[in-house]
Amino acid sequence: MINRIVEQVQNLFGVSRLEKIPKVILPEVHKINPRYVSAFAVSICEKLQNAGYEAFIVGGAVRDLLIGHKPKDFDVVTDATPEQIKRVTKRAIIIGRRFRLVHVIRRAERIEVSTFRALNEEGIQKDSNGRVIQDNVFGEQYEDAARRDFTANALYYDPISQEVLDYHNGIADIEKKRLRMIGDPKERYREDPVRILRAIRISSKLGFEIDKKTAAPIRAMGKFLSAVPEARLLDETLKIFTSGASLKCVDELAHYGISPDLPVLGLLIQAKDNLMVRKALDRCDARIQRGLSVSAYFIFAVLLWSRLKETFSKLPQEIPPSKRWKEAIEEVCENPITRGIQRRYIEDVSEVWRLQTRFERRTGLNPFRVFDHPRFRAAYDFLLLRASCEEVPHELADWWTAFESALDDEKEEMIREMERKVRTERGSNRTASNRLVKDSSKPVDQEAEAKVQRRTTKEANPKKQEKTTIREMSVPTEKRTRFRSNHLKRTRQKSALLSKRR
Repeated sequence: MINRIVEQVQNLFGVSRLEKIPKVILPEVHKINPRYVSAFAVSICEKLQNAGYEAFIVGGAVRDLLIGHKPKDFDVVTDATPEQIKRVTKRAIIIGRRFRLVHVIRRAERIEVSTFRALNEEGIQKDSNGRVIQDNVFGEQYEDAARRDFTANALYYDPISQEVLDYHNGIADIEKKRLRMIGDPKERYREDPVRILRAIRISSKLGFEIDKKTAAPIRAMGKFLSAVPEARLLDETLKIFTSGASLKCVDELAHYGISPDLPVLGLLIQAKDNLMVRKALDRCDARIQRGLSVSAYFIFAVLLWSRLKETFSKLPQEIPPSKRWKEAIEEVCENPITRGIQRRYIEDVSEVWRLQTRFERRTGLNPFRVFDHPRFRAAYDFLLLRASCEEVPHELADWWTAFESALDDEKEEMIREMERKVRTERGSNRTASNRLVKDSSKPVDQEAEAKVQRRTTKEANPKKQEKTTIREMSVPTEKRTRFRSNHLKRTRQKSALLSKRR
């Protein structure tokens, strides 16, 4: 039986010898900083070990710890079955059909706990393309190591003894900055085509070079991505956005000729030379590298922006612009190009787009309402991006930058100043219109012309503009005062909340 399993492994993974005994790397050699390790992940390993099971932190978290990065996510692997894991840990949920896993939850943190996978191919179900669709056969740790994708991800860290177990010379590959597939790359890509995207993302993120044998089949194997569920493709797309090297990932995907079946990922690859898309990805990478977060819907809004403008221009011109804009947004959000994107992201994208036209109205209560909108920050960043691409005047972006940082009294004064400017411009337009009427051959109503001239002169007079009261503005005094009071209250609540978080 054992010999048959070994033979299957040799055929399946293209290895001549299966390593059953790992290299043990001691703490003084690997120099992992324990402070970078999730205390929750450590507690799960400790509980499982106290219950008589083996438990290790595994995968990308160990790789990141070895190169001195603080991992965002931690995965734990054990010889306990999902049911046993659930009994030992609290707040555990068994999930998955393809691979049965356990999510252990504590407040906002979630640790994925899996069981060692076996190499026995008899228990693995595959589709016609060779993609693994179900695999719930459990085995030994050395088998689990051979089942992992890259050598750099097949490392096991025991947070209790602080030792690292290495079955496939993963540490040596990390030191050489090389990403190498375990086994035959063709077969491994066929088993799970998402490994193609993962190889490009990990190498771009860490500055690694993909091993020649690992890179060789990527172009030919890209066609198998069409069989991958949209949810998995979207998940990998979001990881590309938040990798801190999204711009390089896009260039590499284009280099290998990858054209996945997920429209938004295909659009990302096609738009690699689009100035606005490249600037957005560059800014997102800079935020990630500074330790800040990035909203996925912001990237989706950028990717679909050109489609929105195209749709808007094709709608009948007799429709009022505001209604046309709304219809264009609805049409793009319902377009098949958004297939695979979760509805919550689509709703956020539409809000960012709607706020773009509201930025142009800087009078009355609109600036305060826009400023208090939940998506103001993302929409404001989108406005700055548009200004950097010469889509909107820099004056508009600068005004909102000043408004965002101004005190409430200063905000009020900025709005008054804008209202005075609007009235002056309207007065100038009326004067120009009156001149055209005067020069035409049509008879002119002298009394009506005199009234228009007096009103225009009054509005254009800067001294009289100084005396304009709030009551004379477009919004009643009581309503403006009430709104300003509510705005101040919300601002103080936000400040108090931020201070508490600090």
